[in-house]
Amino acid sequence: MKFTLALTLECNLACRYCYIHKGQKHMSPETAGRIVDFIFQSTPPGEKIDIGFFGGEPLLEVELIKTIVGMITDHRLYESERVLFSVITNGTLFSDEIAASLKQYNITLGISCDGPPRIHDFSRIFADGSGSSGIVEANIIKALRFFPFMPVNAVYRPETLRFLPEVIDYFAGLGVRNIYLNPDISARWTREDVAMLPGLYESIGRKYIEFYKAGVPCHISLIDSKIVVILRGGYQPLEKCRMGKGEYAFAPSGNVYPCERLIGSDDGGEHCLGTINLEGPSMMKSCCHDAEHAVNEVCSSCGLHDYCMHWCGCTNFFSTGDYNTPGPFLCGSEKAAIKTAYGIIEQLGREGFTFSDHLAGTPLMSILGEVGALSAP
Repeated sequence: MKFTLALTLECNLACRYCYIHKGQKHMSPETAGRIVDFIFQSTPPGEKIDIGFFGGEPLLEVELIKTIVGMITDHRLYESERVLFSVITNGTLFSDEIAASLKQYNITLGISCDGPPRIHDFSRIFADGSGSSGIVEANIIKALRFFPFMPVNAVYRPETLRFLPEVIDYFAGLGVRNIYLNPDISARWTREDVAMLPGLYESIGRKYIEFYKAGVPCHISLIDSKIVVILRGGYQPLEKCRMGKGEYAFAPSGNVYPCERLIGSDDGGEHCLGTINLEGPSMMKSCCHDAEHAVNEVCSSCGLHDYCMHWCGCTNFFSTGDYNTPGPFLCGSEKAAIKTAYGIIEQLGREGFTFSDHLAGTPLMSILGEVGALSAP
C-alpha cells in the first residue's frame, strides 16, 4: 500500500512543468492524524506500508514530518518492519540538521534534479526566473555523504530529451548511483520525439554496461525495472498501478486523490475520491481505473503487454484524458526500454553476469554492496 502526504502546496521553486498548483495550503496535525488512522485501517494485515512526504516542497514542513512519523510509530498497529518512509525534495533546502533528522526517523531522502546546469535550469527555476542548479548540485554532493545510495530523479521534456545520455554522465560524475529518469507526462510529445527514444535508450544501455564492467554499477530506473520484469515474466499484480485501491494521495486540505500527480490545485474536482475529514461510508468513492485489464485491442494483442506500463493511470490521463488508455509516447518509451533491457541481459549474460539480485526483485542490492565496500573501514 502506498500513501503520499502532500504536506503543503507551497514551494520555493516555480518549475515550469509542475503538476501541483502552488498555494499557501498546509496540512494540519489534526488532518494528518486522520490520515494515519486511515493508513492503518485500510492496509491489509502483513502488507507493506509505503509512506511518502510530498509537496509543494515537503522540507518546508520538517517539524510536521517529525510529528507524523511520531503518530505512526506510536500507533497501536505499527510494526517497524512493515513501514517505509521517504521524502522527495527539490534539493534547495537540504542541511546537516535536516539530514540528522531524516536519519533519526529512518526517512529515505530523494532529490529532484534534471541534470547539468543548462538542462536543470531550463525548467527548475526560482520565482524570479533564476536557476536552482548551483544550490541543488552542492546539496546532492552533501546529501550523498549521509545517504550514499540516495535516489536522484530527473524529469525530461521534449526540449531536453536528446540530452538524456549526458544527464547520466553528469549524475555518475557527482557520485550518484541511483538514477531515475521520468518524462514530463503533461508535455506535448511528438512522433519525432518517440522516434528518438530507441537510440537514446540504447546509448544509456551502453553506459549501464560500462558502469558494471568498471565495477561501479549504477541503478538506472528505466533499465533495471525492465530487467527485473523480463526475468520474472512480467509485472505482478501488486507491482501495477493501484491508484485509488492500493495507492492514495492526500492533499493538505484532507482531500483524497488516487495519485499525487492528480492533486493539481486541490479543488476537489474530477479526480477527488472524497475527504479524510468526514466519517462514514460517504467519505470515499471508488476509482474507475483498472490496471489489470487493457481497454484497447492494440494493448491486449501486443506481445510486450505483460512487460509494459500501459496501466499507469496518471500517465494515461495526462496523455489521452482517460486513466485506462495509454498514449503514443508511453508506448514508444516502453518498447524502447524493453528492447534495451533485453540487449543488456543478453550481453552481460554472455559474460557471466547472473542477474541474481534482479531475479530476486532486488536489483539495487549489488550496488548497495559496492557502496558498503567503499565505505568500510
